[in-house]
Amino acid sequence: MRIARPTHRWSLTPKQAVALQRRLAARVIARGDARALRRIAGCDLAFSSDGRFCIAAAVLWDLGSQVVIEQRVAWRPLRFPYVPGLLSFREAPAVLAALRRLRSAPDAVMCDGHGTAHPRRFGLACHIGVLCKLPTIGCAKSLLIGSHRAPARRRGSRAALLDRGARVGTVLRTQDGVRPVFVSVGHRIDLRAAEQVVLQSATRFRLPEPTRLADRLVAAIKHSHSPLG
Repeated sequence: MRIARPTHRWSLTPKQAVALQRRLAARVIARGDARALRRIAGCDLAFSSDGRFCIAAAVLWDLGSQVVIEQRVAWRPLRFPYVPGLLSFREAPAVLAALRRLRSAPDAVMCDGHGTAHPRRFGLACHIGVLCKLPTIGCAKSLLIGSHRAPARRRGSRAALLDRGARVGTVLRTQDGVRPVFVSVGHRIDLRAAEQVVLQSATRFRLPEPTRLADRLVAAIKHSHSPLG
């Protein structure tokens, strides 16, 4: 998959990274439907046991046939400190490297992380979306910011995720009785379409298949202690 090289450096100070997030957040397009989205690249990551590398996986999953088309892994050295709210500067280089290894281009990218449900409305899913120029969805396991009521316990139930008076995402129940996930816009998609893709992808488990399979893949690679793939 061809992705243009970033127009910014990754080796920034936290203050510079915050300023960059604020500038890039203005480029996020929160519009777009799900009609043409079939090949979904699910992305997740882990860190090597010695803390030196970020390991990212990209699993290309067909939304119609519900099968894996291909999967790729990439390792990249960590060059940015752990700072809450700035995690994409640690994680995005490896995610982009894994996406570049895909032979088939995805119609959309789904990140195990947040998009606009972020203090500066620019989480990992937004960062990847703006750089890749693709529809991108944030689907996180846990809450980063905001407040919400509990959605009903049936699959498909949802509640608005609010922060400082603005809606930044949706709390979505993907299976009956399981803990919800936190869905937000990354880029070039609206919130309703993002919810639709996540729910359609969550065929059997709490997590949608593209990111669930990517999570399993990076866990296996980390366990093997091998930087190959």
